[in-house]
Amino acid sequence: MITEKEFYKNLKPFLNCIDYTVSEESYEVMKNEAYDMLVTSPVPNNLDKYYLSENYISHTDSKKSLFDKVYQIVKNHTLKKKLKLINSFKTEEKTILDVGAGTGDFLKVCKNGGWKITGVEPSDKAREFAESKSIILHENLTQVENNQFDVITLWHVLEHIPNLVEYIEQLKKLLKPNGVLIIAVPNHKSFDAKHYKEFWAAYDVPRHLWHFSKTAISKLFSLVDMNVEKILPMKFDSYYVSLLSEKYKTKKSQPIKAFLVGLQSNLKAKSNGEYSSLIYILKNK
Repeated sequence: MITEKEFYKNLKPFLNCIDYTVSEESYEVMKNEAYDMLVTSPVPNNLDKYYLSENYISHTDSKKSLFDKVYQIVKNHTLKKKLKLINSFKTEEKTILDVGAGTGDFLKVCKNGGWKITGVEPSDKAREFAESKSIILHENLTQVENNQFDVITLWHVLEHIPNLVEYIEQLKKLLKPNGVLIIAVPNHKSFDAKHYKEFWAAYDVPRHLWHFSKTAISKLFSLVDMNVEKILPMKFDSYYVSLLSEKYKTKKSQPIKAFLVGLQSNLKAKSNGEYSSLIYILKNK
């Protein structure tokens, strides 16, 4: 098994990005060509403080701004699609672990759909929101390490994980031998990523430590003898990410322009499969 240090070897400069959410600090996004993966550098020692913002919407249920409202509308639509996806798998006991569960909305939908739910969320604030919905979340994976699950989901979480290889090994141990692992992450090969470049909102430095491609996910999980069985698009992401990216680039909300870029991204992805975000369905070899 390789160590995480391997990802930082032979890196080439790719982009310089700014943290538009919290600090306005500048970070290098470097390329690891062997994995076709981008790496944020440097990684702050006090990473937790970069999540302490009302603008970090996955830890709140805010509906104040245009971006908040769009996010919540899209989230409610995608929750139903996510439930439909996990219901499509044949499972032993309908047990699910959601890692990075945020404010608990996905697990609430799963619970109402007859699943036995477990969730992990490191943010105190997000766990409090979840508890108000009667969804009790654990703080980290060590608190559930004696269990195994039919389905494990990480919706836009893997890009945040500092100890990437170790974490992937932990996920495999928590998955039943015939279980399903679902990973959703932004795709730096998408049209909207190439269009907005350093302003692409899904780089989200320094919170996003890794920026994945299809090749990167396939190679990473082959390290723990897992295969990518299927790849699905997250078509709404191109619109929301473009909306934020336009704001970062022009300092203005430009919903029509953002919509057109998002639409163009999805149309191009119809032929090459490079959607703004992708869902990977993984199983043991």
